[in-house]
Amino acid sequence: MGTLQVVATPIGNLEDLSPRAQAVLARVAVVVAENPRHSLRLLSRIGARPRLIALPAAREEERTQAVLAALDEGEVALISDAGTPAISDPGRRLVAAARAAGHQVLAVPGPSALVAAVAASGLRADRFAFLGFLPRTRSKMLAQLAAAPQLALVFYESPQRLAATLEMASVALGARRVAVAREISKLHESWHLGTAAELATEFRSTPPRGECTVVVEAPERRRPQP
Repeated sequence: MGTLQVVATPIGNLEDLSPRAQAVLARVAVVVAENPRHSLRLLSRIGARPRLIALPAAREEERTQAVLAALDEGEVALISDAGTPAISDPGRRLVAAARAAGHQVLAVPGPSALVAAVAASGLRADRFAFLGFLPRTRSKMLAQLAAAPQLALVFYESPQRLAATLEMASVALGARRVAVAREISKLHESWHLGTAAELATEFRSTPPRGECTVVVEAPERRRPQP
């Protein structure tokens, strides 16, 4: 029985690949990648030449059997285009199927945009709910989460939807502080802090580029009435 190594890869700066992740990717015979063409740059950089199996989100269930067959032969690494697999990326179904088939699954931790955004935001986010990419009905979702006690909210958003989503957050969540991290660890990384309304105005006038991670601060604790 083979081992499935769930390997986190850089979200921007290739220097963020850990020595352990590099060693795993260099030794395995098979790498399962969200988009093999995208991952070739990283694998070539470390001199790795594994057999690649594509695992796009739309075909994860279909491709899982091929990966399980590879696991029967030995160790396999799972990577996504960037960051940690199965976190708003393909991989969850494969991990579950590998465990169900009796294979060992190990994590090789590393870069994650949501963790980096929370850590560097400076906002109250000791406890948070990660929402991934918000659905089209995001206004309703944000309204439902407005009353979540002591929880910060973290989600990913596209540049095209960011200003509209922040306007919805302003209505649903009020004047909580918000951090928008853009292009974390990349050359043009930038941070924007303010209320959701302020940032919505900023991004309406200057539309952002690149991937965005949004952190909405937890509501301030209310002191009990005497």
